Amino acid sequence: MRNSLNTALALFLICFQAFSQEEQKYQSDKIQEFKLVPLPAIAYNPANGWMFGVAPAASWYMGNPKTTKLSNLVGNLLYTTKRQWIFSSRSNIFLDQNSLILIGDWRYFITSQPTFGLGSNTPNEFELNPNSSLPSNYWGEQQMDFRLFRFYETVLKRISDSNFYLGFGYHLDIHSRINNFLDVDMIPKFEFTHNTYNEALGFNIDKYTLSGITINGVFENRDNSVSPYEKNFALISCKINPAFLGSDQNSSTLLMDYRHYFNLSEKRKRHLLALWAYGNFLVSGNLPYMNLPSLGWDMFGRTGRGYAQGRFRGENMLYSEAEYRFPLQKNSNLFGGTLFVNANSFGSKFDSEKLLEHVNIGYGVGLRVMINEENRTTISADYAFGRKGNSGFYLNINESF
Repeated sequence: MRNSLNTALALFLICFQAFSQEEQKYQSDKIQEFKLVPLPAIAYNPANGWMFGVAPAASWYMGNPKTTKLSNLVGNLLYTTKRQWIFSSRSNIFLDQNSLILIGDWRYFITSQPTFGLGSNTPNEFELNPNSSLPSNYWGEQQMDFRLFRFYETVLKRISDSNFYLGFGYHLDIHSRINNFLDVDMIPKFEFTHNTYNEALGFNIDKYTLSGITINGVFENRDNSVSPYEKNFALISCKINPAFLGSDQNSSTLLMDYRHYFNLSEKRKRHLLALWAYGNFLVSGNLPYMNLPSLGWDMFGRTGRGYAQGRFRGENMLYSEAEYRFPLQKNSNLFGGTLFVNANSFGSKFDSEKLLEHVNIGYGVGLRVMINEENRTTISADYAFGRKGNSGFYLNINESF
């Protein structure tokens, strides 16, 4: 998971050597063999503390590289100094001729993180929420621990020879052993925001399940999905969560994701402007607290640099980001840099807050190190700032979006 620090990396020199030793350039008409590199991982963030383990990464072609896009997989097997376990595997697999796309997001967390309440205007410090319709509701930082089992798998079929895909998916989230560890004796009337929300809507406060199918449309036109230089990508996904599939209550959501990459130099493709627009909306029914749209809970945990994962949460979410990417060397692609700015807004009916009523800005600067130019595998390091003293350092594999 990602709070101030995202996907765990990296003993940098070891990572660099590992990729260098493993890399083998393919012939243009041959399928590249699958190569999994178990990168040693050391990382840190306030929610998890120090994290140790491995971060396996792989990229390969399922067909002729001239007609098949690059497939990739990123995993984490981590233990933290706060006694947390983090296991994840996320993949984008393109079959021969890009006939099918398989998208996987599998996770198991034994972890903890703070929650701050609902909406875009939540403070950092713990205090009574004057706007909430929930009883005895506080907002601001409230530490919680929980377990999460996630299984998402989507299959998309290419439409003729176009860049359009249609398909279905199955999504399962099981949150369990949910607890807060504030000293309630100091605040006799305190009720954990997570609990007051769930109790008001009839959800269990210790464990709940969201199980559903998705109907998906994708336009995939990027030249490389892990580190694009040009063109664009679009996704629209309708998720239906019926009780007969195991969800605690019936609900439906709509997710929209659009990314565009404007190349600024024909000679240096790495010189570009990247734009990202993202929206996640509750369409019908109710969602359990931890399943509400939230910052940093997109597939790769990349939304909201400058804020912790879960810093803002609500029934509806809008997010946008712009990033300027550029090479730092005249004749080499090894080192690159970025400047970025993002904005997020959340709506919450319990706080009578509408989308765009409050907007949170984040901005920062980053360094990129391309450790495999053939596949554009990159180590990214960013420092970002948010409002009211929020900030964070982020290490990742590949570009943020």
